[in-house]
Amino acid sequence: MYGEVFVNGAKSLMPYGSYGFVKREINLIGSLTVREFLYYSALLQLPGFFCQKKSVVEDAIHAMSLGDCADRLIGGHCYMKGLPNGERRRIGIARELVMRPHVLFIDEPLYHLDSVSALLMMVTLKKLASTGCTLIFTIYQSSTEVFGLFDRICLLSNGNTLFFGETLSCLQHFSNAGFPCPIMQSPSDHFLRAINTDFDRIIAMCKNWQDDNGDFSSVNMDTAVAIRTLEATYRSSADAAAVENMILRLTEKEGPLLKSKGKAGSATRIAVLTWRSLLIMSREWKYYWLRLILYIIFTLCVGTTFSGLGHSLSSVVTRVAAIFVFVSFTALLSIAGVPAIMKEVKIYASEESNQHLGALVFLVGQLLSSIPFLFLISISSSLVFYFLVGLRDEFSLLMYFVLNFFMCLLVNEGLMLVVVSLWQDVYWSTLTLVSVQVIMMLSAGYFRIRNALPKPVWTYPLSYIAFHTYSIQGLLENEYLGTSFAVGQVRTISGYQALRSAYDTSMDSNSKWENLLVLFLMAVGYRILVFVLLYFRVGKKEFLYKIFKCHRDTNNAR
Repeated sequence: MYGEVFVNGAKSLMPYGSYGFVKREINLIGSLTVREFLYYSALLQLPGFFCQKKSVVEDAIHAMSLGDCADRLIGGHCYMKGLPNGERRRIGIARELVMRPHVLFIDEPLYHLDSVSALLMMVTLKKLASTGCTLIFTIYQSSTEVFGLFDRICLLSNGNTLFFGETLSCLQHFSNAGFPCPIMQSPSDHFLRAINTDFDRIIAMCKNWQDDNGDFSSVNMDTAVAIRTLEATYRSSADAAAVENMILRLTEKEGPLLKSKGKAGSATRIAVLTWRSLLIMSREWKYYWLRLILYIIFTLCVGTTFSGLGHSLSSVVTRVAAIFVFVSFTALLSIAGVPAIMKEVKIYASEESNQHLGALVFLVGQLLSSIPFLFLISISSSLVFYFLVGLRDEFSLLMYFVLNFFMCLLVNEGLMLVVVSLWQDVYWSTLTLVSVQVIMMLSAGYFRIRNALPKPVWTYPLSYIAFHTYSIQGLLENEYLGTSFAVGQVRTISGYQALRSAYDTSMDSNSKWENLLVLFLMAVGYRILVFVLLYFRVGKKEFLYKIFKCHRDTNNAR
């Protein structure tokens, strides 16, 4: 692909805020109302005071005829019924309108819309275009009513320009090339039949049976021949010359340079994104509150299974097993949050494509909003497990248990973000996470002590990569450091010696805090890796795709 982009006659890239880009697949937040969704989008995009952005949102709602559903939940995802596709498409466009762009690129605005919704969409876009916003969009097929609303059209086939000019002139162009539109046929259907090679395959499939209505189309020659004829006719037509003259005239005289409208500050974006995520978490019962209920039910099951262990020497092995099951299986259970994280990453990719936010802002906002939820899970699950199993009754030890499990959840959340960012598919992300979790459980030192594991792969590096190792070891050290057990009537052994026989550990006065530090560093490291993945894979890919679309549309116009 090659070409040049001219903005008001000057060769340059379009500054932030001067354009908008709406993808075909729109990712919306179902737990927010239309007005809330647009207001948060305005807060992320626009600088200035909060009160000033309300009028911008109301203007966007009015421009896209969303007043009737402005206070309704967008729906979908976790809800029984969401807004129809027509409203959802218009919400996606309204999100870009809060910046009041000069040019709006839309990829298939009629995608998945019925005839009535498609006509309403085009009437709304026509009204928007009359306000001074230039609309450039792609479309594959339209009804007669929708086709009549177009100002100019560009017909493409296999990358070749077959026509570019006024809509009414296209009918004359096809007639001049020998393909007049039949009286009872829609112009858009006629154009599609003439230039779409897929119709040749349909006719080839139907040659074995006779159609009672005669030929399939008035175009009775091979589509490839029709395409070559139309392309040659256009090159020698007055329409092509008019387009070339228009481009020369526009590029010779430079207009005013478009200026960036400014962005909201990073601190503002983080605060808005955190608050929005907290609001979503409070409403998304299926992926947040349900996970909390599942954790409590699971810890009740584990706690009652291992209840009544006592504090004798014989209970050490069973208590090690209880802590291993608690850490390992809660990590497996957290995979239920993959769909929610997947949704967050897709919304990030959608918003980042127009530079509404960056990878760092997304990660910080996601972390801050998830901390209250993860801490609620950690303290509720820890309390249930701690007292049912009967661990040492000291407040400081209980707080360490809660903090250790909280760090474990943070690490696991970071691991899920890494996998989801890599795959961006629920099935493959879930399969990968299950496999990784099982491998980490095998190398954590419970099924076989770490010193006895095969040195290549299992000991180095898997046992050191597995966060289970540090979480379990820290919890065991927290339970047995400073304890002793009687052996017979005279001899006693320390809790460290008893633990060494059941689990491989190197316990000292500070080792449990060192394990906690390792978990913290792992949580940070995973998020740094996510930042790299999002910045170079998701964000840049979407941004380059947007630039590519801008170049492609310009090339087609030329």
